[in-house]
Amino acid sequence: MPAMSTKLLEGERALVTGCAGGIGRGVARALKAEGATVLGSDIAAPPQEDGIDFLAADLGRPDGWKDLLAGAVARLGSISLFVHAASPRRQEVDTPLSVSEETWDAMTGINLRSGFFLAREIGRHMRDSNIKGRMLLITSMHRETPRNLPHYSASKAGMTMVMKELARVLAPHGIRVNAIAPGAIPGGGFVAGNLGELVAQIPLGRAGTPDDVAQAAVAILSERFGRYMVGTTVEVDGGLGLLSWIPARA
Repeated sequence: MPAMSTKLLEGERALVTGCAGGIGRGVARALKAEGATVLGSDIAAPPQEDGIDFLAADLGRPDGWKDLLAGAVARLGSISLFVHAASPRRQEVDTPLSVSEETWDAMTGINLRSGFFLAREIGRHMRDSNIKGRMLLITSMHRETPRNLPHYSASKAGMTMVMKELARVLAPHGIRVNAIAPGAIPGGGFVAGNLGELVAQIPLGRAGTPDDVAQAAVAILSERFGRYMVGTTVEVDGGLGLLSWIPARA
């Protein structure tokens, strides 16, 4: 008999948004390493040194998610894993009293609007194709705590409720929907004015890496470790969520 694969995601077909860098890139690499066929997407193509297939899509456009979904199904044939990690870069000047309508719409459009419609339609695809799929939304510790960036915190809070709503209706079809809430993960959309000062506050004593999030994602998406996880948010933050130290700014 041929030896059984020891890889956690062998045979899965995954779509990962926000794949040009940061957490999305780390997750895509980890899924591929565990045997999944991975299609990454972002507004611009990343370096191709890791061999991950790529499909450009602008999720800030109203129909951008439709184009991505059609292209992903055509490229992969079917989707059994979906990770929504796309998010615009955050600027520390976009405080509650200064954020513009344009910035608000850009953040909520990609994080929440495109994230919801992609996840919903992929959930329908999984249900109609009898795929016992898994989906993972990358939210934030600031889904519950202020971040001085109301458009960001509000979109991540909304994504958390989207995850719960979809998890409840899709679980009876064997489809698991969950979320990861990262803490301070430099790179991608994360910008810190004084990283050293921030790291000094983290109980674990260091900033996180995309791989820290990616390994948690693999576990949740796998049927070996995550098979009974539905509608939950796993915090990957080094203990930063235990604190409440970020001061308000006007």
